[in-house]
Amino acid sequence: MAGCFITLEGAEGVGKSTCVPYIADFLADRGHEVVTTREPGGTAIAESIRHILLWSEEETLDDVTELLLHFAGRRQHVREVILPALARGAQVICDRFTDATHAYQGGGREMPSQWIEFLASIVHPDLEPDLTLLFDMDPQQGLKRIASQRADRYESESADFMARVRGRYLARARADRFVLIDASQDELAVRDQALAAIERFLDARR
Repeated sequence: MAGCFITLEGAEGVGKSTCVPYIADFLADRGHEVVTTREPGGTAIAESIRHILLWSEEETLDDVTELLLHFAGRRQHVREVILPALARGAQVICDRFTDATHAYQGGGREMPSQWIEFLASIVHPDLEPDLTLLFDMDPQQGLKRIASQRADRYESESADFMARVRGRYLARARADRFVLIDASQDELAVRDQALAAIERFLDARR
């Protein structure tokens, strides 16, 4: 089986990161090489950018600067990790990708979609996920799940911001590559939904 690119998307506290090892084990048990990674991040340079994006407190981060930093890290990530893994036939599982930029910067920050699409055409012109699992739930319920953790810049955003993020995600989920996961259920139920979607995807590719 050729390499495939699977992304997990969703707002804060939806449990997508918790599902990554479940999906990785599911694929590995079926004999696939699996590469798990995340955005922002995935390489040394991109992880440094991640720290700025999530934790910078030295100055206010301008919205355009934030957008450009996401794509700068993504370019390193795509070139160093994702494309080489796909080229050798690995199954790549990525916790967030450009759909997150559409949701957070396009929806949350209300930035023009054309800007995001233009930058995507430069950074990964020939790369789009083969399958995207969108973990969806009420944003406030998600934030309650992670209330005991130190909040990063995005987790500290307003309820209106989070509602816009969710709305943009749901709008993008009309594309065929998306599978909607009801993330309001318990961890095992969410895991089972995700694995069932992966299994259907594999069956369709055979």
